[in-house]
Amino acid sequence: MILHKAKQQLREDMASLKKSYTKIALHQMSAKIMERLEETELFRQSSSIALYYAIPGEVQTAGFIEKWYQDKKILLPVVVGNDLRLLHYTGKDSLKPGAFGILEPADTDNPVPEEEIDLIVVPGVAFDRQHNRLGRGKGFYDRLLSTLSAPKIGICYDFQLKENIPVEPFDKKMDLIITEQETLFPE
Repeated sequence: MILHKAKQQLREDMASLKKSYTKIALHQMSAKIMERLEETELFRQSSSIALYYAIPGEVQTAGFIEKWYQDKKILLPVVVGNDLRLLHYTGKDSLKPGAFGILEPADTDNPVPEEEIDLIVVPGVAFDRQHNRLGRGKGFYDRLLSTLSAPKIGICYDFQLKENIPVEPFDKKMDLIITEQETLFPE
């Protein structure tokens, strides 16, 4: 129960901190993060990449998705019950608002097999220097990540990167973490 409260407090702290940044500042930081992602060997070598369509406050990915979806196979998550299913992105016209108002592919009948995914880029509320991730608390990404063997890159603003965050056994570690200021590689 104490761990749950610590996680919830950190989520609240991060939400307050994000409000201190303008949309323009967050957009500029997002662009730098996505540039850093493009520079990684993992990204350059991957042909099938799972991303996410950002909600306000998350590292913005829409421009990046549009830039790359014709050169690489871009996959986006769709909420199905309590799980995420990864589907091929074919353009803005193929999106619809999903369960939480997040844009997701409309065609939910053709999930991409896990073995075809080369890389997954993961959002988070906070990350730490041990490559741990704190999500929104519903477990969607923890359940998805537990089924995938592809490398996992967490992306966040530098203010979301902490020395340590509260973690539980089911929380999944990232292989890399990228902020606008640094890239954390495995030790």
